[in-house]
Amino acid sequence: MSRCSTNKDAWEKLFEKYNILEKIQSDGYFKISSKQINEYREARLMTKFDNSECIPKILKENNLSILPISSNTYMIAQFNTYKKFEKCDKEIERIDFPPYIQSLDSENITSEALALNCAYITNMLKDFLGEEGLVPTVSGKMGSGIFSFEIKKIDSDEKIDVTVENSRMEIDGGYEGVNSLALVEAKNVISDDFLVRQLYYPYRLWKSKIQKDVRPIFVVYSNGIFTIYEYKFNDINEYSSIELVKSKKYSIEETDIDLGTIQDLINEINTLAEEPMVSFPQANSFERVINLCELLENSEKNKEEITELYEFVERQTNYYTDAAIYLGLVRKNGKRTKTFELTETGKQILKLKYKARQLAFAKLILSHKVFYLTIKKYFENVDMPEPSEIVKFMKECNLYKIGSDSTYYRRASTIKAWIDWIINLITE
Repeated sequence: MSRCSTNKDAWEKLFEKYNILEKIQSDGYFKISSKQINEYREARLMTKFDNSECIPKILKENNLSILPISSNTYMIAQFNTYKKFEKCDKEIERIDFPPYIQSLDSENITSEALALNCAYITNMLKDFLGEEGLVPTVSGKMGSGIFSFEIKKIDSDEKIDVTVENSRMEIDGGYEGVNSLALVEAKNVISDDFLVRQLYYPYRLWKSKIQKDVRPIFVVYSNGIFTIYEYKFNDINEYSSIELVKSKKYSIEETDIDLGTIQDLINEINTLAEEPMVSFPQANSFERVINLCELLENSEKNKEEITELYEFVERQTNYYTDAAIYLGLVRKNGKRTKTFELTETGKQILKLKYKARQLAFAKLILSHKVFYLTIKKYFENVDMPEPSEIVKFMKECNLYKIGSDSTYYRRASTIKAWIDWIINLITE
């Protein structure tokens, strides 16, 4: 059973035992201790939701979220603790990797710590921050200090008052320059949103300690691309006042792919004679399919481990593992059917440089006739085909166990999304 499923069951028992919903309805919040949570499962595992995907069902259904307010106490209320990542449409900037560095392999960045080290030694962070004299200073686990703030309720401008007294927190990297201190949260897993607390608590601590500007930074690394976001809090005393300042994409490798290259790829495609006898994909983010392959690059993982790393619900884990299996990138290990590993094709593609890797992924997609027909129609019309036309292509291609028309239309959204991914590779 995955952490998400285990958490779901344990939280339902806690809600029942302590009448949590009734207390929130009367008081507006409920405070729960680590000791109480530990009655059913370790509090550390029960309260870590870095994105909103895996908030337990009983909290999600009641628009509830959770924040630590001390080293052993949490507050549950209808507050909005997450922020969606805004799409970064900026062109990818090429940046050089220092040729004298031998202890860090820029083609094998498998952890958040390595990604941050790479961003620092290439002067990526210096360029993004526009700071002179940038050096690493603070990092690791520490206490938050004591402070109070307001936070908006979900779907409302009404605010809840919160006081934090030495909650435990962690800073992935702190980089100080002449004019400011950048506090960085780093991720090598793609998600739609992030927990604002990861930026806000460190911001409040260091804002009280130094005179310089404190700049909350988020770094996401996947598929050879570093996406860096800078945020600000318009009101230091309001958690919900977070706002994006700027974002930028960087790569150590050449990333330019022109229209002609994509058209040549399409013209050279030989589609498969038969569709694989596996579920047709229902996984609209092809970036996450790639990210899943990256998670499996160094070791096989079972469904529970993938679910925990992504903070998915299990259904989404199934969607993305099925999609990777459909493309021949991932397989189930024959010895343990719930373990997933990269195929030789998957391993070889991940070893390629950025441009060759993207084109290899695109070739795999387009080798399936329904994707090939869709992109051909796209270039004929210079527009995406209507869903009904994509469904028509699907029905011509003898896909495996699609079923009802409603299922065809749901799967058609994946075809559209993957074709969009290929089109968006074109940079010039």
